[in-house]
Amino acid sequence: MLYKHTQIGYLMIFALLAVVLNFGFVLTRAELNPTLIAILFPILFLIASFTTLKVMVDKKYLRIKFGYGIFKKHFKLKEITSARIVKNSWYYGWGIRFWPWPHMWIYNVSGFNAVEIKMKNGKIYRIGTDKPKNLQYVITQIING
Repeated sequence: MLYKHTQIGYLMIFALLAVVLNFGFVLTRAELNPTLIAILFPILFLIASFTTLKVMVDKKYLRIKFGYGIFKKHFKLKEITSARIVKNSWYYGWGIRFWPWPHMWIYNVSGFNAVEIKMKNGKIYRIGTDKPKNLQYVITQIING
């Protein structure tokens, strides 16, 4: 592994705790209603899956994985043409987002810093990170190497 970094999404952890407290309050008032419990667990499961973003680079792939791995993606390094540090606007949000203009996918759990990679097929991806210089350096070294 040439690069491995995990970013923690503190806002998502806070949201998860807020949902747990809210549902806990509702469940105590509703006498453990099975319907509410059936709604609670998928919501908690989904929010928990976006609490961290792990970025890994080896000799062939750039890999990203949210939380415990339900949402993940990999990019072949030989298909990447460039990597540059960018700042996402606040309205791009967090999580997995498709943005129609400019036409790109965004993967982010916290903050606004990201590394934008352009692929040979013209697709653009932004990978959020709190260490953009390190990630950009590793990708650039491999693709220019």
